[in-house]
Amino acid sequence: MIKVGIIGATGYAGQELVRILAGHKEVELVWYGSQSYKEQSYASVYRNFFHIVHADCKGDNIQEMANLVDVIFTATPQGLCASLMDEEILSKVKVIDLSADFRIKDVSVYEKWYGIVHPNPQFIQEAVYGLCEVNREKIKKARLIANPGCYTTCSILTAYPLVKEGLIDVNTLIIDAKSGTSGAGRGAKISNLFCEVNENIKAYGVGSHRHTPEIEEQLGYAYGKQFTLNFTPHLVPMNRGILVTEYANLQRSVTYEEIKEIYNTYYGNEEFLRILEKGIYPETKWVEGSNFVDIGFHIDTRTNRIIMMGAMDNLVKGAAGQAVQNMNLLFGLEESTGLEFVPVYP
Repeated sequence: MIKVGIIGATGYAGQELVRILAGHKEVELVWYGSQSYKEQSYASVYRNFFHIVHADCKGDNIQEMANLVDVIFTATPQGLCASLMDEEILSKVKVIDLSADFRIKDVSVYEKWYGIVHPNPQFIQEAVYGLCEVNREKIKKARLIANPGCYTTCSILTAYPLVKEGLIDVNTLIIDAKSGTSGAGRGAKISNLFCEVNENIKAYGVGSHRHTPEIEEQLGYAYGKQFTLNFTPHLVPMNRGILVTEYANLQRSVTYEEIKEIYNTYYGNEEFLRILEKGIYPETKWVEGSNFVDIGFHIDTRTNRIIMMGAMDNLVKGAAGQAVQNMNLLFGLEESTGLEFVPVYP
């Protein structure tokens, strides 16, 4: 059995890790880390775990945890995982970080967009960006995984094959993204109150959202050099889900069949990436509670643009599910272990 500890187990992403790992046949979850609820029973914080989880929350003593477990998930605000990381920890356990601390390779870019000084930049180059469908072989050999962000996972996977094949003018790429409110975390914020969110949709982080450089960096690797794009997120009044709609000019005339074949070449054997049929476009309700990403596209011959669309659950494939997918790769398990659940409907 793989022994697991979680730091930040009482946030939304943390509890989603607990939910998934509770059904994982190869895992024993031994440390539910939470400073806010230390010594309280986990099931009193999330009563959906009543009669399922019997443990109490512990603190975030990563040194003690590293002596008890094989892998540590850190589902914490930016800066905390980096502040805890050292060579001794990484010599004992694998670490899968759900924050942005090790995603961006240029520390100056991280510090500019996140507004904090990185406490341990020496581990940035070692960290592997945990986008399983792209970096699978690197992930298997890693000690430290930078689990991708929710918006970035959906945005990158939706466009990646066409960027890699040079079929779109990347300098015209525009990403319009919409997310449910759980993406903002469990902390109390006026902007996330029911009366602020309900019956409303709003753009935020316009021209300044922190996932922008992450998307640019990873798609830049696919393209062969760095470029800039427009990314605008929106908050919508639902609990879960992300929908991205991406627009770009085509480099040449293409047919539907040609684009479909490219997506099938890259993703046809990927269990969690579903390429939809012609005229069928992604919807968040068809992926809710699952690790799937649904992808569709439309060629607009009138404007010589392609419209790419992707949908996924921000807490599963956008956070905890992808983290478990990374864990499975690290420990030589079938990649889908513990993740084979059908999307929830309605």
